[in-house]
Amino acid sequence: MTLVVFALVDNVHLLDLAGPAQVFDTAGYRLAYVADRPQVTSAQGLPVVAARELPALGVDDLVVVPGWRGETDLSERLLARLRRHHEAGGVVASVCAGARALGAAGLLDGRRCTTHHDLQDDLARRHPGATVVRDVLFTVDDRVITSAGIASGVDLALHVVATRHGPARAAQVAREMVVYARRNGAEPQASAMLRHRNHLDDTVHQVQDLIDTRFTEPLPLSRLAAHAGVSERTLTRLFTRATGLTPLRYQQALRVEHAEHLIGHGTTVEAAARESGFDDARMLRRLRSRFRPVPPG
Repeated sequence: MTLVVFALVDNVHLLDLAGPAQVFDTAGYRLAYVADRPQVTSAQGLPVVAARELPALGVDDLVVVPGWRGETDLSERLLARLRRHHEAGGVVASVCAGARALGAAGLLDGRRCTTHHDLQDDLARRHPGATVVRDVLFTVDDRVITSAGIASGVDLALHVVATRHGPARAAQVAREMVVYARRNGAEPQASAMLRHRNHLDDTVHQVQDLIDTRFTEPLPLSRLAAHAGVSERTLTRLFTRATGLTPLRYQQALRVEHAEHLIGHGTTVEAAARESGFDDARMLRRLRSRFRPVPPG
């Protein structure tokens, strides 16, 4: 059974810790907590008991550094354990200010990363060799996973579950936690992806993963069905039952939302149509009246 170890410091944010811990616990992982002393106090005043030494770790195990308030940082002893675990092939992750610890351990140089929007400038200044990605929920780069902070730690953990056990298991965990949807890291504002991911059909999730990343391209039903290993008729039936849309309508919804985003930032309708995968603006104009994108947030 996979072990998830949370490396803690004083003033740790409770949700940074509790959100991912709840996800991994619900998914059946073992949890452990480590710090430089037997007890740390959260930023919200709750004491948290922890061991001083990390347990033995395998390559399938995960070390997570939740964020904290203030200038506290992990000790060099714990930073060294982070480095060794990653060098041995393991995964390390951070939530919010926890990215600073990954940077101090030398794990962000040459990699994409993110953190809470209030801390992005500081992270970029501290670690100029890193590529700080803004306006995303989480990033994944060579077994280093970073999230934007607070509730996005849940998204990070669900992503790990989806990667290791399939999107259906991640969706099941999300439903057990009463989390409305599994949000994708690189597309925090793509509301169609959120609205139509609240199901447990693994075949449909696989097809949605393909459409989500290639929605501007022609995606004939035959290609989608082959990707899922089912017939076109079966895929249409499963997809419609799970999402309320056909695969084509789902792709159109993503295209329209992308075009709306571009138009909202000053792009002409014609240019937005082309960049979103439409042959011309006429189809976009027709579809804009059918799809009502949900405002971000």
